[in-house]
Amino acid sequence: MKIGIISFAHMHANSYAAALNKHKEAELAGIWDANSERGQARANEFQSTFYASLDELLTSNIDAVIICSENVNHREHVIKAAEYQKHILCEKPIATELSDAIDMIQACEQHQVTLQVAYPVRFSEPIQEMNAMIGSGEIGDILAVNATNHGQMPGGWFVEKDQSGGGAATDHIVHLMDLLRWTLKDEVASVYAEFDQRFYDIEVEDCGLVQLEMESGTIVTIDPSWSRPKSFPTWGDVTLEIVGTKGVLSVDALKQHSVLYNDEINRIERKSWAADMDELLVDDFIDCVKTGRAPFTSGEDGLRTLEVVKAAYQSDQEKQSIKLNRISY
Repeated sequence: MKIGIISFAHMHANSYAAALNKHKEAELAGIWDANSERGQARANEFQSTFYASLDELLTSNIDAVIICSENVNHREHVIKAAEYQKHILCEKPIATELSDAIDMIQACEQHQVTLQVAYPVRFSEPIQEMNAMIGSGEIGDILAVNATNHGQMPGGWFVEKDQSGGGAATDHIVHLMDLLRWTLKDEVASVYAEFDQRFYDIEVEDCGLVQLEMESGTIVTIDPSWSRPKSFPTWGDVTLEIVGTKGVLSVDALKQHSVLYNDEINRIERKSWAADMDELLVDDFIDCVKTGRAPFTSGEDGLRTLEVVKAAYQSDQEKQSIKLNRISY
């Protein structure tokens, strides 16, 4: 299967490219990037072909694309790829606006191509085990969840609102919401959120807290802050403490690591020995294109998580709880 990558603006593009080069049934057949210098460099690094024109890449004999452009450009790139009948794995969040997400989903349905949204944390082994335990009823009915997705401040276009759509809330809420919707088989009823800039002098929020009430009555709190310092041994974390009627489950999606005290670079590092979530995501995408099955993380999953982000921003602006009304499309 021949797959192209549209943009290396998002850092995950590098791990997706590496995963494609490892896959026995896939080939990284082409790269396009609006930044031609970056695109050519990545093409050289991953032994692929750089296309100066996106249309030229999409008219080549590739079967699918992975889109890692700036969030605001997802709509344009997904719709164009769909029009060329290429299957699509799109980096999260699906879009910066709900209307754009709907346009993207409808375009992919119209042209009968797969649209998968990149939520690799579902593939984490601790998260998979958590899902199985909750699904089996091992900890009973879920009463409350306290979740974090902390990270280092990424800089670049991530902190430019016109390119990213927002800061830490846009970047990190979606991962946790995807896990909660998938694991709890539940949807959000209401959202209350407060955001601020406390760590960096940037135009978007770098910290905040979100409180959700699910339709089942489960209460959820999320801390999506970019609060990890530059010296932190990894980019951040994904943790959940789940309170059930039969027990409490504490989960760390990135727990499978060793600690290296590295005197050569004078810092502490975490060296993961877990299965590569990005690689598993790419493997799943290739399989769903090959077999024609539905993707594990769909366009609708992307839309539903974006709805929560938008409600959180509205709550922060209006200083009140927002009832979530899911969009039909």
